[in-house]
Amino acid sequence: MPQGPPNGSSAPHGIPPGTIVFGPKGNCTLAICPVQYSVYGYRPSLAANSVFIALFAAAGAIHLYQGIRWKSWLFMCSVLIGCVSAILGYIGRVMMHTNPFNFSAFMLQIICVTTTPIYFCAAIYVTLAQVITTFSPALSRFKPSYFYWIFVPCDFVSLVIQAAGGALSVASKGTSQIGVDLALSGLSFQVFTICIFCGFMGEYMYRYFRSGVGKGMYSWKLYTFFTFLSLAILLITIRCVFRVVELRQGYRGSLVREETLFIALEGVLVLASAFALMLGHPGLVFKEHINGHQEIQRDSVTFPLADRQRRNPEVD
Repeated sequence: MPQGPPNGSSAPHGIPPGTIVFGPKGNCTLAICPVQYSVYGYRPSLAANSVFIALFAAAGAIHLYQGIRWKSWLFMCSVLIGCVSAILGYIGRVMMHTNPFNFSAFMLQIICVTTTPIYFCAAIYVTLAQVITTFSPALSRFKPSYFYWIFVPCDFVSLVIQAAGGALSVASKGTSQIGVDLALSGLSFQVFTICIFCGFMGEYMYRYFRSGVGKGMYSWKLYTFFTFLSLAILLITIRCVFRVVELRQGYRGSLVREETLFIALEGVLVLASAFALMLGHPGLVFKEHINGHQEIQRDSVTFPLADRQRRNPEVD
């Protein structure tokens, strides 16, 4: 963690005796401690983190509007929770700009920023299951329900493991290697889950478009939906791989002290995925009506699923 004594109980050279550099009882401030002794070794950018707060708030507001308009409640709630988590995390980083030794702010941002993509992934997992059910379940190698009964619980397990790692860091004043290892395990499991999901998602898209099912029936909306849904999961995957590499070095590593990398490979990628999910929104191509009948949208005309239901050929 900080570049002082591991337990933060005694002051490094040049800092007044009795000063606790890091931890719940830390009393370091910029007035008495050099910023190099803080967790990150820098003051998080006020401008960059304020922009992230504003943009995640905007993304959340747009997803709220889309969710109400298209009645996609589960998708909306998952993405909204993710946006709120991101906002809280970047508020923590803004607090650390004022005092980079603020332990509460550090734990707020490390937990909330780290877990944000988990909620976005949950929305994507459920959406793919709905898409398969609506478009052509016969082309899927598995029942569509398996996608949320398997991948959403895996998402939850990843969340619990990462939260446990954060809790151990709190209990140990941020010095527990077990806490770091747990967080690393949670992130690694998340990457593994995403990669397996991408394999199934890619295969289904290949089989669907190759089969010609519904060819000529759908407009640009279908292609936009699949493109940006795929882009969102790709961006999240790249971000998670970066965080795994970062955590493997621990909080004393060089990557954790590079804010430019954090902004580019954490903040920008996750924010871009939130905006990608606006164009990869299930409301673009299908919606649920009050009577429970699924319908496919083509331009401004709506076609009941029952009117186009037919036997779909299997594609090897």
